[in-house]
Amino acid sequence: MTPERLIDLHDGWQLAEVPPGLDGPALADLPDSAWLSASVPGSAHGALLATGRIPDPFYACNEAGVAWVAERRWAWRLRFDADELAPREDLVFEGLDTYCTVWLNGERLLASDNMFVPRRADVRERLRPQGNELLLCFDPPLARARAVEAVHGKRALWNGDSARLHARKAQYHFGWDWGPELLVSGPWRAVRRHGWSARVADLEVRTRLDVAARRATLQVSACIEGAGAGLGCDFELLDPEGRAVARAAVAAGARAEATLTLDDARLWWPRGLGDQPLYTVVARVVDGDRSLAEDRRRVGLRDLRLVQAEVAGEAGSSFHFEVNGREFFAGGANWIPDDSLLERITPARYRQRVAQAAAANMNMLRVWGGGIYEHEAFYEACDEMGLLVWQDFMFACGLYPANDAFLASVRAEAEAAVKRLRHHACLALWCGNNEDYMLAESVGLAGPGVPAERFEARAIYEGLLPEVCAALDPGRPYWPGSPFTPGDAKSSDATVGDRHSWEVWHQQMLPYQRYGDVQARFVSEFGMQSHPSLALFESVLPEDERFPGSRTVQWHNKAGSPAGPDGHRRLAVYLADNLRVGPTLAEHVYATQFVQAEAMRVAYQDFRRRWQRPGARAVGGALVWQLNDCWPVTSWALIDAAGTVKPAWHAVRRALAPVAVAVRLEAGQARLAVMNGTTEALTPTLQLRVFALDGRQLASSRLALDVPASASAETTQALPLLGGPVVAELCALDAEGRELARDCAWTEPFRFYQLGGACIDIVRAGSALALSCDRPVKGLWLQGADLDDNFIDLVPGPARRIGVAGALPATLQAVALDHAGRTVPVLDRGG
Repeated sequence: MTPERLIDLHDGWQLAEVPPGLDGPALADLPDSAWLSASVPGSAHGALLATGRIPDPFYACNEAGVAWVAERRWAWRLRFDADELAPREDLVFEGLDTYCTVWLNGERLLASDNMFVPRRADVRERLRPQGNELLLCFDPPLARARAVEAVHGKRALWNGDSARLHARKAQYHFGWDWGPELLVSGPWRAVRRHGWSARVADLEVRTRLDVAARRATLQVSACIEGAGAGLGCDFELLDPEGRAVARAAVAAGARAEATLTLDDARLWWPRGLGDQPLYTVVARVVDGDRSLAEDRRRVGLRDLRLVQAEVAGEAGSSFHFEVNGREFFAGGANWIPDDSLLERITPARYRQRVAQAAAANMNMLRVWGGGIYEHEAFYEACDEMGLLVWQDFMFACGLYPANDAFLASVRAEAEAAVKRLRHHACLALWCGNNEDYMLAESVGLAGPGVPAERFEARAIYEGLLPEVCAALDPGRPYWPGSPFTPGDAKSSDATVGDRHSWEVWHQQMLPYQRYGDVQARFVSEFGMQSHPSLALFESVLPEDERFPGSRTVQWHNKAGSPAGPDGHRRLAVYLADNLRVGPTLAEHVYATQFVQAEAMRVAYQDFRRRWQRPGARAVGGALVWQLNDCWPVTSWALIDAAGTVKPAWHAVRRALAPVAVAVRLEAGQARLAVMNGTTEALTPTLQLRVFALDGRQLASSRLALDVPASASAETTQALPLLGGPVVAELCALDAEGRELARDCAWTEPFRFYQLGGACIDIVRAGSALALSCDRPVKGLWLQGADLDDNFIDLVPGPARRIGVAGALPATLQAVALDHAGRTVPVLDRGG
């Protein structure tokens, strides 16, 4: 028996448009001039873009100009040799997007219609020593989906073409309210040749953990193909440093099982609660001393629960998470695919984006159901950085069918996803869909008093998917949808389950200052739009379109309603309600980002302050829509498609810090809140200072406040009759007088007041900058250096120190609100 060999088949591919009527082996008759160089993983759009056959779909309105690509059939060709053959030879396709027929040496090998189901084919008898030809033929996805829709009927949905509901393809490819319509196709994940005599077809690890004793018991099992008499299966557990700490050897049958035990286990914690040590489970098929095949999984040892318990003094029940016996507030964001061309998302890019979430003090990301089950690099980064993952299955904003063929495809998809991802320590919850219950309610197919059978996709969310999870990953919570409310209540119920709080921006378009009115037990979506960074925006706007309201600016805002695109109008309302904005694109970029940042400050503070003592967890988490973008667009993202963080990222980072504060101006008083995410009780000194807009200090006070571990506490402070607009600055100080957190509240709306005229000093101070002013400054956004903090409010007094990563700049580009509510440069001074 020979050891397994895995060969990537990624180089040497070619792409050609398939003429009408041509198929399979006949594609070999295409002249060489018809074929273009292509890469795998890849897409037809990506290959055409790389060879200059289409313009950049993200530039200007080119999205419409490249729509023809999705209407054609595309063939991928690879010629390769196979002079050394193992007893078994498979071709492995980790992802074919989406309607694909595969031919090898003129024989039809397989057909696939689900991009989320990997395929494997035995080709031992079909391979030649030299001159093998592998052909992949992809049909137009929309045309194929519409053909299925013609049989099963149109269905209600939000976003995209209704045919998408019948296609097991990334739903956002059909167009979304933040993404372009780019119906890509191609081998989007790896293609490999696998030679073997025995292989580990599946490796499962189930862990029981005694947290108090720090003792872990791992039940490991391997499904083995090619197992024969005399073969063994060796299991090994490696500690985070790679040392073997437990072993077991058993016979290699079709299923090999063993128990590994570990004393003094090092526990895995979400970010901010502890470290993230990762162990490795290794399964080897052995023939004596020879290893024939191997598989391995990195695991974290932790015990996670979804807690739904009473909330003191309130109706309903909580919805929050507990890890290793410790409850915590889940603060984070929703994740969408980071590009429309999936092959461009490298492991390094995944790591960068997850690191940005971690740097914003997030501890959870929700993989949204209209995208993809992400690349392994994403989950590995979350494992290592301590970000839990709320994992949707890939259904979003629609009434999906439940016919037998569709259910069979979904079952294969779900089994593949669960088997691939279940070992990850970061994986917190499986969720059936995104907003499908909301959609069903909107058309009368779900909700109080509606018979369950009217919403046929319940067969998926309340039948098929929980069955798969219970069989393959029984220790993980499953939740039918997001949002979802158990029982007969509507999914918008704020007292049970999770909720999407879109009364701000969508629905009633409430002022963002009222986020406290739309809290829920777990707010799994909320958000406010803004433009991307000016540099990214200008890079996709023709020079004569670089002004607010231009055709291309509006093209790059996909937000809409059933009546049509209206994101630009909603954005204008929030600007008009809060600011006075100048005429340039730069001023509009700053203004939209200003409003988004202020909205996120209010939202996270108001949600998090409701995470109170144990038994009073009124809000268990908040996940903003959304962390990232898939192209240069005006959207709800905190990070634009170039990876540039917006001001809102800094607002979220401060609001989710281990210790955060919030101050609100009320009639005759200030309301002060301290949010403590640490494992220790705190008694900070709260320093409140109140200023007039001209810089005069009007009031000052200090008080101590006891704040339990992992809880929030509030108090009020009386204010004198101030008689005009003011700025209140709240600082939490430790026993040595060091700043723990800071927040500012201003009399609003900003458009009513003159805020300009401040003199700002920016002075070098070692590896930091010292910022000071003579009167309050709102929303100071500094560019030209990598700063530890940004988009800050300044008040007179001791200089504010901001750390700088890398070289200190000679100057900074600075912008803040001026006296008319416009954005203007602020004097730069290098010390």
